[in-house]
Amino acid sequence: MRVNRILLSSVLVVVALVVQVCILSRLQLPGAVPDLLLLTVLGLALVYGHVGGALVGFGAGLLADIAPPADHAAGRYALVLCVIGYLAGLAKPDNGRLRTASGPMLVVVAAAVGTTLLYAGVGALVGDTAARHVGLGSLLFTAALYDLLLAPFVVPGVMALARRAENDPLADSAGGGSKATDVSAGWLSSGTGLRIGSQRGGLRMKAVKARSARAGRIKGVKRL
Repeated sequence: MRVNRILLSSVLVVVALVVQVCILSRLQLPGAVPDLLLLTVLGLALVYGHVGGALVGFGAGLLADIAPPADHAAGRYALVLCVIGYLAGLAKPDNGRLRTASGPMLVVVAAAVGTTLLYAGVGALVGDTAARHVGLGSLLFTAALYDLLLAPFVVPGVMALARRAENDPLADSAGGGSKATDVSAGWLSSGTGLRIGSQRGGLRMKAVKARSARAGRIKGVKRL
């Protein structure tokens, strides 16, 4: 990943994690907790693709695993978000532009359900049966509902920032220099600059000829 992608992803992931831990997790909503971190990973994956989505998801999940008050084994959520980020990146538009909002909404619902199922499945493998006591059905419904309601306020903004960060100022300046070189080269090859020089030379030659003609006429008058 490029430096601008790493910086932007790190800032967005840290902000999303802080907001989720300090605000969303304390709302005492029934069922699941709105997963702002998941929505951030989805927005970045829809711009960066499957490889970038997997890397961002792994890093975001690892931070969530070690951030207090985490009560599960480290690496559990990292594995889940890595898989979800990879799968969400496969839905990246070819031209980078979303034609309708139905596609991202389906991705959000599928990611919310898939994250809950994967998290519960990995927990069952390591002996964590908390999902059974809470009720997996209610967790799936509330997770999809909360994330779907929160997605229009998060995913488009994250995608817009990611697209803007793709326009690296250094690359733009370098590209601008090459464009300026191409423009100047094309300008010279088209003969514009040469025409200006020839026009100036032609004006000078015309002035010289006019002066010589005047001198000839004056000398002729004197001779007459």
